[in-house]
Amino acid sequence: MANFKDVQNVQPLADFNWDEFENGVHAEASKNDLTKAYDETLNKIQEHQVVEGTVISVDKKEVVVNIGYKSDGIIPASEFRYNPELKAGDKVEVYVENQEDKRGQLVLSHKKARLQKSWENINKALENDEVIQGYIKSRTKGGMIVDVFGIEAFLPGSQIDVHPIRDYDVFVGKTMEFKVVKINQEFRNVVVSHKALIEAELEAQRKEIISHLEKGQILEGTVKNITSYGVFVDLGGVDGLVHITDLSWGRVSDPHEVVALDQKINVVILDFDEEKKRIALGLKQLTPHPWDSLDAELKVGDHVKGKVVVMADYGAFVEIQPGVEGLIHVSEMSWSQHLRSAQEFMKVGDEVEAVILTLDREERKMSLGIKQLKEDPWEAIEVKYPVGSKHTAKVRNFTNFGIFVELEEGVDGLIHISDLSWTKKVKHPSEFTTQGAEIEVVVLEIDKENRRLSLGHKQLESNPWDEYEAIYTPGSVHEGKITESMDKGAVITLNEGGEGFATPKHLVKKDGTQAQLGEVLPFMVIEFVKDTKRIILSHSRTFEEVKDEPRRQRPANNKPKNDAAAINNVAAGTSLGDLGVLADLKKKMEGGK
Repeated sequence: MANFKDVQNVQPLADFNWDEFENGVHAEASKNDLTKAYDETLNKIQEHQVVEGTVISVDKKEVVVNIGYKSDGIIPASEFRYNPELKAGDKVEVYVENQEDKRGQLVLSHKKARLQKSWENINKALENDEVIQGYIKSRTKGGMIVDVFGIEAFLPGSQIDVHPIRDYDVFVGKTMEFKVVKINQEFRNVVVSHKALIEAELEAQRKEIISHLEKGQILEGTVKNITSYGVFVDLGGVDGLVHITDLSWGRVSDPHEVVALDQKINVVILDFDEEKKRIALGLKQLTPHPWDSLDAELKVGDHVKGKVVVMADYGAFVEIQPGVEGLIHVSEMSWSQHLRSAQEFMKVGDEVEAVILTLDREERKMSLGIKQLKEDPWEAIEVKYPVGSKHTAKVRNFTNFGIFVELEEGVDGLIHISDLSWTKKVKHPSEFTTQGAEIEVVVLEIDKENRRLSLGHKQLESNPWDEYEAIYTPGSVHEGKITESMDKGAVITLNEGGEGFATPKHLVKKDGTQAQLGEVLPFMVIEFVKDTKRIILSHSRTFEEVKDEPRRQRPANNKPKNDAAAINNVAAGTSLGDLGVLADLKKKMEGGK
């Protein structure tokens, strides 16, 4: 029991507000102060940030983590599967997803914390050009999948090593060092490289090797890669290229014929560029040039045998021994003058015999021929094809002035258009024959120097104009058919052969009508000129002559007093084609004077 004397000595608070106490105001203020003081003892956290927490407990389903907040967070144990040694008291990073869910529970994620931290580490590694470690999980198209900080990154096949990789599977399951070379922030893609690490080391090594290189230096290397255009050789940290033309003195169609991958070979340095880091190497230069070992007795005119190694439209290259080739131009494949393709005569791989036409040992060039194995047909052309001899030829092609024919390979001739027919007027040779057809010819002239023959076809028959001269005398009447009609007149084919021409004036019939195409009528010869092969005809004269018969029978001493008037009378009824008759009459008059 309290001492009453002590109670009497207690003095009341001078500033105590009894009214607030009675109304409960003082109690509410004290509560707020206490809450504020409590909140100040907790960590200040924000959502969507990564913080460090302490593991409170661990079981098969959940891991409870305290981050110094008013409530603990619960994280699924599956997010810690990578760390089976996790226990209470361990420090872990967590991502604050929500300060309170519907139940007032703090929502945390360890997986998202790791992912966000990984992206920060990866971006930092790219910025600082850091070397990081990664685990190669699996192989994929074109490269490998690498786990870096829990994120899957792509390792291209070309970035695994400085040497081409043939077996990717040997790298699966390995932990290697990498450099981050590219990040796509939008799609969260990461590309890493192992090659970049060793390239930096090799760069210094390359500079050291190149600084000691000299043209003509012989080095040992390993065949690193084989392409269609050459072979890449590893010279111990720096690569050089042996172009396909420098692999062998002979022609090489595929470098695999000469070397194999990983083969060790000796090469000679032909050239190098320190700035571009290009080194040109040679393999064939280590052996003597084949031209140097060519038979010294070999000369122009000798026969050689070889193999066709390259074909072109203009000729064929023949290898007579490895590294020594000669060209057979298409013009040296046949005596024929017709342009042809070399492929018509031979193909790659053919074994051929040829004659040496030119030989230049200094320039290392040789030209060959195969037509020289046969006799030149023009050497004895006048014996085989003498002037006047008859032969069968093949029509090669036409021109406006004649037909080119071939008597045999290498022997061509021309039939001029005027030598095709004695009687028919040929406007174009294609009217007379066809290309590829056979035609009979007569040799008219030989030009051995220019390798030309003049040929004729009409000369196979006698000249009918010799007979026509006796048949178609001026004034004679012959039956003929109008076979062609035109504005200036008509062409008449006469029954005895040959063709004549009549002007429209001389095509007037007795009834006054004009003779038509296809009619058969009698025609009188007004003019015959053998040299130009011209016959001028008139149908009108056949009946006009009958009318004037009594006058034609007058005695010779009863001639017109005025010869000039007679000429005018004749000219009035005569066309330009009758000028020959007028000329004869004029000569008679002049002779009389």
